[in-house]
Amino acid sequence: MIWAIGDLHFDSTGEKPMDVFGSKWENHEEKIISHWKEVVASDDLVLLPGDISWALKLKESEEDLKKIDSLPGKKIISKGNHDYWWSSLSKLKAMELSTIEFLHNNSYVYKDVGIYGTRGWISKDTQGFNEKDETIYLRELNRLKNSLESNKEVSKKIVMIHYPPFNQDLVPNEFAEVMSEYGVDICIYGHLHSEGHKFVVEGVIGGVEYRCVSSDYVDFKLQEIII
Repeated sequence: MIWAIGDLHFDSTGEKPMDVFGSKWENHEEKIISHWKEVVASDDLVLLPGDISWALKLKESEEDLKKIDSLPGKKIISKGNHDYWWSSLSKLKAMELSTIEFLHNNSYVYKDVGIYGTRGWISKDTQGFNEKDETIYLRELNRLKNSLESNKEVSKKIVMIHYPPFNQDLVPNEFAEVMSEYGVDICIYGHLHSEGHKFVVEGVIGGVEYRCVSSDYVDFKLQEIII
């Protein structure tokens, strides 16, 4: 089985309590871990599309990543906007986590399903979008293409992306267009919290099924991804 949940926002230091965003976030880490242990089997796959840990440096992220590593299932992690600890793929692999793989210009195959992804970026119609944002946006778009190009010999495709692949007016943007072009079956994304849930877009668009799996949006419960 394949499961997904985004925006774990684990914090081994205790310096970034998420309940500042509302009482719903109280003990959110315990809620996620409890449900995880209930539903995930050792041979299942868990997709984690970004905002994994509040750590600022790779060394500081070890406790959170090892906690995830110890949970059931194989995990695929892609980058979120708050994953400041993220480093080069070689340094991430050097951590020697036994059940975690990182997506960065690459892909992963689970049975006959290809797993692809990147962080994404804010949409071009976001207020204040500037030349620097344009550079990052295009770089992330290219990383998505690189990921999808890295393995085409699969029967099904899932993309995990942190930012919603939609404009502020909820119209699919260039990230969504690339997914349709490459025949992606399912896209999971996160990033949206509390009031941001009004920007959630789900359902089949351009042949791609979109699912928001931001942890507070799914009540801190891992979502089964049926493909």
